[in-house]
Amino acid sequence: EIMEGRDLDLIENDAATYTGVDDIRELREGIRFSPSKSKYKVYIIDECHQLSKGAANALLKTLEEPPSHAIFILATTEIHKMIPTIISRCQRFDFRKLLLPEILKRLEIVSRGENVKIEKAALELIALNSGGSLRDGESLLGQVLTFAGTLGKEGEIKAEDIKNLLG
Repeated sequence: EIMEGRDLDLIENDAATYTGVDDIRELREGIRFSPSKSKYKVYIIDECHQLSKGAANALLKTLEEPPSHAIFILATTEIHKMIPTIISRCQRFDFRKLLLPEILKRLEIVSRGENVKIEKAALELIALNSGGSLRDGESLLGQVLTFAGTLGKEGEIKAEDIKNLLG
């Protein structure tokens, strides 16, 4: 069901699955109910560019005059497919992959916090293999730290150790 857990204050809808006007009507009916625990009821509509034209227009009516307790988060990877009137009623935040220096800086902070000696070149290899994702970089660093007992000589993890670990 599109509104799983009506008593929750965070509702996520997958517009790739629930694309029709009836799905948005059901969402609009649920909006009338106040949040049960929080100040706001948050609706996340993922892949919102996949809503049908009728569903997008039904959503637009809600976005024009939302209840004071409702917050909508519309997530899309294809903003050009969104109708301009919806875009005009939203604050827009464009996310991007992080740059190598940004990921590297965070990995340095984490490794210092863990009191681990690791070469900068080793951290650079981890950052390069993160694909621009901080979460993936931290996860990879976590894997390296798990194997730290078997890696490195003289207590420091080297770039060569990372190459061996990553293959």
